[in-house]
This record gives sequence, structure tokens and C-alpha cells, in this order.
Amino acid sequence: MVSWLDRTVAACCQPLGRYVGLSSGEDGVLGGVDYPLLWYRDLEKHSWWGVLFAVAQANQVCEDYGHVEPGREGTFVGVYDGHGGHDASRFVCDNLSRHLITLAQEKGTIDEEVLNNAFAATEDGFLSIVEREFHVDPTIATTGCCCLVGVIWKRTLYVANLGDCRAVLGHIGRFNRIVAEQLTDDHNARIKEVRDELRALHPDDPNIVRRVRKTWRVKGIIQVTRAIGDASLKKPEFAHGVMEPFRRPVVRADPSVSSRNLQPCDRFVIFASDGLWDFLSNEKAVQIVHAYPRQGIARRLVLSALNVAAHARKLKYGDLMNYDKGVRRAFHDDITVVVIFIDHEMLNDELTVPGMSVRGFVDTHRPSDFNIAQEVATETELTETV
Repeated sequence: MVSWLDRTVAACCQPLGRYVGLSSGEDGVLGGVDYPLLWYRDLEKHSWWGVLFAVAQANQVCEDYGHVEPGREGTFVGVYDGHGGHDASRFVCDNLSRHLITLAQEKGTIDEEVLNNAFAATEDGFLSIVEREFHVDPTIATTGCCCLVGVIWKRTLYVANLGDCRAVLGHIGRFNRIVAEQLTDDHNARIKEVRDELRALHPDDPNIVRRVRKTWRVKGIIQVTRAIGDASLKKPEFAHGVMEPFRRPVVRADPSVSSRNLQPCDRFVIFASDGLWDFLSNEKAVQIVHAYPRQGIARRLVLSALNVAAHARKLKYGDLMNYDKGVRRAFHDDITVVVIFIDHEMLNDELTVPGMSVRGFVDTHRPSDFNIAQEVATETELTETV
């Protein structure tokens, strides 16, 4: 267990990347400066899609994990927002994409069932760790992870989410205007429909949601209603000291899953943890991506959110950026953003640059494992040969 956590901390403490500078703009963000606790990468040469990636750290140890795999066959995006610690988000980052690829290779395709099963396998894997480690470290039962996964394969966009990370599509609407379309549902108790759903699922529990310090929470404990982990809210044997006994899980792990055939009017998708959406509306984020040059746009979104966070506390932007990790959490959460541009004209071109796998805050990469169709074809050829 110790070595597992040590690797997590090491990953979060890698030197921060410095890449392209940006010009100042109407959003009040001053570019060209490499701020502490900010990492970003532009990966436009490694897929049919332009993939731009940025992370800002606020917690003492970053609880957000991001993972992108732009490959020859398609692109995988994972945004994992941990709470109660980073154990669950780190585990999900290590395992969810692996389960998805294995299941897709077995089935020969990616579809909504594959996504559901990949989430279920990841949940089962983390709960087995909780069961094994609980007697040594009971706090592992209180760590969880909101998850957002996007897969683009064969001109179809698949999206699955647990919690309040969010995917927002920018597409061209009437009068050639950019339009923001939210692709995911927020599983958060602040939303009346979510509270109503919880009450309907738990008719025998009048306190399934409670208002605590002006915020609606499940059992007065947690805002999100779906997550991987949070074993103390799912299994009574892990609930000791957290809340009163219960008969059924009060937090779910089944994702909302949807798919969309990409249309010529679709321009880009923003995948982000709630640290971004706390400060930028869907419409504002889409307008920023549409209005500014593509280069460094994920970084610009992060800095735009931090600019709003500073103004909300009546701080100068530069003053906020001087606060160190840990202290910064009083002003904003960890923020992970991935922007994928959809280049329709390139979809029929042969990709010659190898795909790659990149994680936020880590300035190393490895070859992409996104090879579903190739793997299936190889197995078929071997079978025919035999």
C-alpha cells in the first residue's frame, strides 16, 4: 500500500511542463507566463483530432487525474476528479482505459455496453482494494472519484460519466453562431431532479439528502450522487464512524452513457472536472474556445477560470497565482481540461504519426494502446491461418 501511494505522490510532483505562450485577450487572461502548479500539452500531431490538455493543481496532493490517448484508430479521454483523497482517482486512471480496451477487443467494437462494463470492472477492482486495506487504513473507504470518459471511434463520440465532471460540445447553429450543448448529466445533489431521484430510490429514508451549510448533500456528507469508490456509502461494513447503518447503497456507480454520430457542424468537445465549471458556464467556455487560436486553448480555459476565481475573492489575478498548493484550495479546486477539435476533412486521411498516451502533470508518454480494430483483425487472421 505504501509503495502504491508513493507512486501517486511522485506522479503529482513531476516538474511542470512549459510550452507555448499566449497573447492577452478579452477574457482578462495574460499569456506568455508559466505559472506554478499549471501543466499543459498540445497533442495535435498525434491523431485526426486536435487534442489539447491542461491541469491546474490546488490541493496539497493533486486529486485530479487526466489521461488522453490520441491514436491511429480513435481517441480516448479520461478526466478523473478525486474526493476524500487521491487513491480512487489514481486507481481509475490506471485501470479504466485498460478495462475498456480489453472489453472492446473481446467484442470487436466500442459501444455503450462496453463502457458500462468497463466502469463496473473498475469499481469492482477498487472496492476489492478497499476490502483488502480497510483494516490497515479505514480512510480508504471514504475516498471516491467522479469519472468522465470520452471515446471517439469510427466517427462516433461515446461519453460516460459519474458525478459532476462535464463534457460540452461546441457546434455551429443557426446564423453560423457557436452553440454550447452539454453532453453529460451532473450527478450532484444541488440539482432538484437529482434530489427527487434519490428520494424516489430511498422512500424509507427521509434524510437521504440534507442541507448542510447551504449545500445539499447525500446523507449530509457528499454532494455527488454517483462515483467510483466511496465504499463507506455503499457497503455497511465500511460505514463505521461515517454514518448510521443503511440497507442499500446511497451512492451509485452506474454511469450515464450516450453516443453521438459526429456531424459536419460539430467543432470541438470540452471535457473538464467541476473545477472549471465552478467558474465558467458552458456558453462562456465554448465561446472562449471558438474565439481564440487553437494553440494553448486548454491552458486558456484554465487561466480564465482562475481569473474568475480571483475576482470572486477580490484578489488580483497575479496574487492568486502566487499562493502555493494546499492554500490554493481555499480559492479553487484542482482543474483538468481536455479540448478535442474535430477535423472532419482529415477523417479519411491516413494517420502516419504514431498515437501516444499522456497523463496530466507527467512529462513522459508511451505508445497508445488504442488498437481495438487492429487487435481484432490480427486475431481473425491467426484463426484463419490455423
